[in-house]
Amino acid sequence: MAGQFFWHELITTDPKGAGKFYGDVVGWTVKDSGVPGHAYTLFQVGERAVGGMLAITPDMASHGARPAWLGYVSADDVDRTAAMVREGGGAVHLAPQEVPGVIRFTMVADPQGAVFYAAKGLVPDAPPPLPAGSPGTVGWNELMAADWQAAFAFYEKLFGWTKDQAVDMGPMGTYQLFAAGGPAIGAMMTKPAALPVPFWGYYFNVPSIDAGTEKIKAGGGKILNGPMEVPGGQWVVQAMDPWGAAFNLVAPGH
Repeated sequence: MAGQFFWHELITTDPKGAGKFYGDVVGWTVKDSGVPGHAYTLFQVGERAVGGMLAITPDMASHGARPAWLGYVSADDVDRTAAMVREGGGAVHLAPQEVPGVIRFTMVADPQGAVFYAAKGLVPDAPPPLPAGSPGTVGWNELMAADWQAAFAFYEKLFGWTKDQAVDMGPMGTYQLFAAGGPAIGAMMTKPAALPVPFWGYYFNVPSIDAGTEKIKAGGGKILNGPMEVPGGQWVVQAMDPWGAAFNLVAPGH
């Protein structure tokens, strides 16, 4: 369905080390994609690929690429979506391109600078996503915006997202959930001043937040915030991997 996050990708300076780190923390196994001419690693839950990993090349680094997680949002027409991003005041970092028979994609940034991919999968008869909440899948997509209301207007026009519940966070402002034709898939809010730039963040489902937190520490990662309980009774922890990519965990309890 258009407007859904359907893939998440890590770009990193150390694919081998990151593969082991996230394998320990999230429970993924790693596998080469097998696509000729593309050095690309898959993160898998069992036999199902749920995300990917790409090494930051010297050329990418020279253009400012740093370790980070990036999300892919489904689009019916990737080229038109890239044009709409420009028309809406955003930027196109990678023009629409294709891995034949696999995916057509473009890397873009919203008008406030948060980077994401718009893409269309080309694999015929692709399996449906794993059930919501399955360990190893992404449970939440979160935008820390410079101005969440302006950001929402941009994404509403681009992907047809609709507002879901709004949570009053007191002095921190409003935490606005959004949906893409079903239950809420994420939220956005105006970022705290301490965060230097707007960005998308992602929450990986794990069985236990306490166990996940200890695995982050044991693997050399850094805890940025939490663990803490959030509305709805789930627990989250916000962290950074040893190479500088921010990520989060979410669990149904301790």
